[in-house]
Amino acid sequence: MTSLRDAAMTSKAWPFEEARRLLKRYEKAPPEKGHVLFETGYGPSGLPHIGTFGEVARTTMIRRAFEVISDIPTRLICFSDDMDGMRKVPSNVPNQDLLHANVQKPLTSVPDPFGEYASFGDHNNAMLRRFLDTFGFEYEFYSATEFYKSGQFDAVLLRACERYDDIMAVMLKSLREERQQSYSCFLPIHPETGRVLYVPMKAVNAQDGTITFDDEDGREWTLPVTGGQVKLQWKPDFGARWAALDVDFEMYGKDHSTNTPIYDRICEILGGRKPEHFTYELFLDENGEKISKSKGNGLTIDEWLTYASTESLSYFMFQKPKTAKRLWWDVIPKAVDEYHQQLRAFPGQTIEQQLANPVWHIHNGQVPESDMVVPFAMLLNLASVAGATDRTGLWGFIQRYAPEATPETHPGLDQAAEFAVRYFRDFVAPKRVFRLPTQPERDAMQDLVARLRAWEGGRDAEALQSMVFAVGKDHGFENLRDWFKALYEVLLGASEGPRFGGFIALYGIDESVALIDKGLSGALLG
Repeated sequence: MTSLRDAAMTSKAWPFEEARRLLKRYEKAPPEKGHVLFETGYGPSGLPHIGTFGEVARTTMIRRAFEVISDIPTRLICFSDDMDGMRKVPSNVPNQDLLHANVQKPLTSVPDPFGEYASFGDHNNAMLRRFLDTFGFEYEFYSATEFYKSGQFDAVLLRACERYDDIMAVMLKSLREERQQSYSCFLPIHPETGRVLYVPMKAVNAQDGTITFDDEDGREWTLPVTGGQVKLQWKPDFGARWAALDVDFEMYGKDHSTNTPIYDRICEILGGRKPEHFTYELFLDENGEKISKSKGNGLTIDEWLTYASTESLSYFMFQKPKTAKRLWWDVIPKAVDEYHQQLRAFPGQTIEQQLANPVWHIHNGQVPESDMVVPFAMLLNLASVAGATDRTGLWGFIQRYAPEATPETHPGLDQAAEFAVRYFRDFVAPKRVFRLPTQPERDAMQDLVARLRAWEGGRDAEALQSMVFAVGKDHGFENLRDWFKALYEVLLGASEGPRFGGFIALYGIDESVALIDKGLSGALLG
């Protein structure tokens, strides 16, 4: 019998492929620090979005895969770049005037526009931690402000002074000529205004670890690079952080991919070993545009969790990380149903198949049973025709279809029923457009009503599906998709819908007959 570790060493699931690549890093000797360090970065310039969650979720999946194939301990750091200057004001937060008055100050020096925390950076850090804690991630939170001010970056900052010319040579190659004239890898924090300054250096003194520069008013200043008085530009900061913390693995979005050689080289200049990388494709909004924290487009974590479970979001994150994915409201029902399909398949799979199943990675091998005896898409349609305003309105139908199910014995289904009512109310109902059937469609639907009234096959979903299929065939629909599309558009006000036999089984024979009669009479047109 194949062991878990043996199966993991050949699994083609992407977390195991990445874990094996990381393990090769230490094939000659284990890490001197005694563990493998995973890192995710967060720029708290706006409220955390779903892409931030995806980074931690996917990194955790690789971390857990690594723990299957290796006995080397692991750590995961979530590092917040909260000392960055706030270069623009996010449009989706209150007190815009307050924020505009503090532009260019480090995020941890900008007042919290929500009035809840010591700073805007602290607020966004707290939001991130709350989101991550919702999913039960095991991580350590690190603040750039704390690292710079406490001296934990001092050694690498002094080394940056010593090797300033080498760092600048790397950076200047990547910059346009006009940017080269004013660029410095060091960003001083103005002693009086507290603003992050983007100014050229007049001198960098490696012996005493200071920089000299003129501020925006032409006054000359000399500051030590240590103790949080100076920070690094974001690209050098990436490499410096890897060197300072001895990071072994970090993933980031495709928009960073062209900078990877810069990050790596600066890490090496500062005495570090470049980490292993994983570049994922970006999430897109409904218009196919990149999701942005400052714009607030795309879905937030809270929004997804209003309409579906945490596991469904993790399932969405597992799927094809190297492919750009549209992240909008209509992906939620599909993610929920596919997640439960994988849960149901898991017990009957071989160990190799289980390791390739997304639910193994979502649950770290401790995979629960699915209690979704009714698909989420079907619950949405049931909410539509039943006019349900809460989940109790759906349970009467559910229990006639699955008498053994109760809210107590099937808590996941109970939660999904509530999600379905909310989702229908907010996203399906406003977009429904009913129509009358054409004459051929009317003839077929009247035939369907007659057969349903004579039906003696009970709530057998497959038998009902076959019967509906036969009606369409008997009435000459060359493409049976047109028959089912007609049923959906006339009865549900949408061009897509569930397996109709399953819908009849759930909703009820008599209720389905009444629904079709309403569709034929035009009563559903409102």
